[in-house]
Amino acid sequence: MSSGAPLIGRVLVVEDDRPLRDLIAIELGEAGLEVATAEHADAARGLLATQAFDLVVSDLRLPDASGLDLLSLVKESEDPPAFVIITAFGTVEQAVTALKRGADDFLTKPLDLDHLALSVERNLERRTIDREYRRYQSLIGGADFHGVLGRSPVMRRLFEQIQRIARASGPVLLSGESGVGKEMVARAIHAESERRREAFVAINCAGIPAELLESELFGHAAGAFTGAQRARRGLFAEADKGTLLLDEIGEMPTAMQAKLLRVLQDGQARAVGENRERVFDVRVIAATNRDLEQEIEAGRFRADLFYRLETFSLSIPPLRERGEDIELLTAFLVARFGKSCTPPVCRITEAAMQCLKAYSFPGNVRELSNAIERAVVFCRTGEIDIDDLPERIRGARPQPQGDTVATSCLDQLIDEEEPLPTLRELERRYVAQVLERVDQNKRQAAKILGIGRRTLYRYLDER
Repeated sequence: MSSGAPLIGRVLVVEDDRPLRDLIAIELGEAGLEVATAEHADAARGLLATQAFDLVVSDLRLPDASGLDLLSLVKESEDPPAFVIITAFGTVEQAVTALKRGADDFLTKPLDLDHLALSVERNLERRTIDREYRRYQSLIGGADFHGVLGRSPVMRRLFEQIQRIARASGPVLLSGESGVGKEMVARAIHAESERRREAFVAINCAGIPAELLESELFGHAAGAFTGAQRARRGLFAEADKGTLLLDEIGEMPTAMQAKLLRVLQDGQARAVGENRERVFDVRVIAATNRDLEQEIEAGRFRADLFYRLETFSLSIPPLRERGEDIELLTAFLVARFGKSCTPPVCRITEAAMQCLKAYSFPGNVRELSNAIERAVVFCRTGEIDIDDLPERIRGARPQPQGDTVATSCLDQLIDEEEPLPTLRELERRYVAQVLERVDQNKRQAAKILGIGRRTLYRYLDER
């Protein structure tokens, strides 16, 4: 198989030609799949009624029915398996008919086993992704609020506040650490408001040189300054009737703060190089990761602008205060980044998830997003494990609590009548005893040891 890793799943092969049926079963079995066989449609129906399969490989012409009849039966189930049709009498019309009725692939005889293997692998991967996506959809339930994900109490309160604030028209001040998702919250306010059908415009005040910020916000006339060859509309004009997000408002120069205050009070501003006032109907949302009251004391932020902006204020909680949302956010991010990988990545081990939950995430949701994107790239098995996470997050792995296996093993590591063992010997004994206690279940042993399974395999190879 192309991924180089054993496949997981159950396959039903329905084929009346016994040598071919046995050959397919052997080929798929060697790839790691559990295979059942049937020589006609009636036997296949019996197996499908009593067992769950991930994929069906069926001949188009069976002694007692058509493979298309079997396909129709399969597609009526709640969680239908993938379906691959093979035939010695394939035509373009038959292939089109089969695919329209829900077949996932259509292969002709004489059968190319490499082509069959590739088709089976691809369709099993697609089914796994679809299943994980349905699980993700079930997981998020009502936790998606205009793209802001959260089910924790602090996030539910935030969603209620957004709904109330969205009904008003005054300025909004969003505060929170870097990476908490202030722009996402601003977009949610816009989406809940009566301005939702108008433009949402965002600008990072820290990313625009001070001498250009006024022109960027309010526009300029042709010839207003060197290089201004033609007139330009500002962002207030772009956001007219809609919403303007001023991100990193704490970085705005004090001279510009005075002009912004006037716009908030009067709804009017003058483009650079013009004499007439323009009227704007814009709801301003300002965002900052700074303590603006401290900035006021330091003389870097105008108090009057602060009091005008905080008409409605929201504090967005850091990720460490909403740890119960980490699993939800991770599921979303794995689904988002994992589909484009080969093989697709659609799961994360429990051990890796526990590491994420134990980490404090000073970079908040942005750091989690970057960590999952990195893990997806480094993952080779379709399932993110501890070893795929950044080192700083791996170092946060929790110690097993109340784990009687680890406790009892430690009691047996050192024999007082023997010389004290080396640390390497102590590790070897501990790993061996953990494996013995869990009946050589390497997944469970790796979880207890707080390491990834690939690390455990490498350790065992080195012994």
